Amino acid sequence: MKKKFFFQVSMVTLLISLLTGQNNYSLAQTAVPDSSKKSFRLFADDKIIDITLRFDLTSYFRTKPTVDYLKANMTIHLSKTDSISRDIGLRTYGTFRNKYCQFAPIELNIEKAHFGYSDLDKMFRLKMIPECTSGTENKNYILKEYLAYKLFNVLTDTSLRVRLVTVNFIDTEKKRDPIHKYGFFIEPVETLTARTNSIQIDSANLKQKDIVPDVMDRFAIFNYMIGNYDWSVPGLHNVLIIKPVGPESTNLIAIPYNFDWAGLVNASYAIPSKEVGIENVRERIFEGICRSKEVYLKDLVRFSEKKDEFYRVVNEFPYLSQSEKNDVIGYLDGFFNQLAGSKDMLINTLINSCKSF
Repeated sequence: MKKKFFFQVSMVTLLISLLTGQNNYSLAQTAVPDSSKKSFRLFADDKIIDITLRFDLTSYFRTKPTVDYLKANMTIHLSKTDSISRDIGLRTYGTFRNKYCQFAPIELNIEKAHFGYSDLDKMFRLKMIPECTSGTENKNYILKEYLAYKLFNVLTDTSLRVRLVTVNFIDTEKKRDPIHKYGFFIEPVETLTARTNSIQIDSANLKQKDIVPDVMDRFAIFNYMIGNYDWSVPGLHNVLIIKPVGPESTNLIAIPYNFDWAGLVNASYAIPSKEVGIENVRERIFEGICRSKEVYLKDLVRFSEKKDEFYRVVNEFPYLSQSEKNDVIGYLDGFFNQLAGSKDMLINTLINSCKSF
């Protein structure tokens, strides 16, 4: 009887020990059910994600590391009671925002995180754009830039998808209070090329004439619509080039990204240089290649057909105030009023300012 009693006590003690150890470990690496056959749908769902990033904020602000990764931990809050935490690497990237913003664009190294979801576990680097600095204005800038990506998604699936997030920044050194911001993830290039059965072309010697004509026109007119002149095919400035897979395929497709200097966003820091020829980013410039009137007319039909969907994306977006939505709609009106009022006037604008390459 005594042996049986001691055996039961020993087993209970062992079980408590194992459970206690598991709980301690879960503070850093929360276990999740085996979901290797499930998809997280990171870029196939519009529901906002709440995440927490824990790292040395002082080192981040002081050094803005672009080469070495800071040690970090990311928690994805799946619900109010469920989450996944994984150790990752974190560094910054970009040029202007890296220098100007308190929170520079962030690259997360999740290669060894093993979240347990088939799509997440195929991603190695995940880029995130957080609010630049504190304040309502900067929150609105990031939400409007997110909308710019969603507007281009309306035109074509051959575009970068984005996912809106709320981010809780926690200082592991406990020297700073937690910081809460909006941001968005950008679809990794590898995910885009897998989804579109294509490969990335990383050549700085390309020109607009190398891109499929109607694709290049769509790209250029879209940027004109949102008031974005901050792009260039030569040098691949805010331009991603892909090519469909196939032995005979020579079609090159241009995809835009980085819209914080667009008139639609209207960031206070986006001040054009004198060489650009405009006083503020709300003025539109057409940077596309020259085409005939007939070609431009055909190009513009696609935008006219998508107008209601463009406006629906903005009006149904729940995270901007109505006044900010009105500002975005009003800016789009400037383009569509030209288009509806006199196609010749808009076409003449494109013809008079296009580039002969």
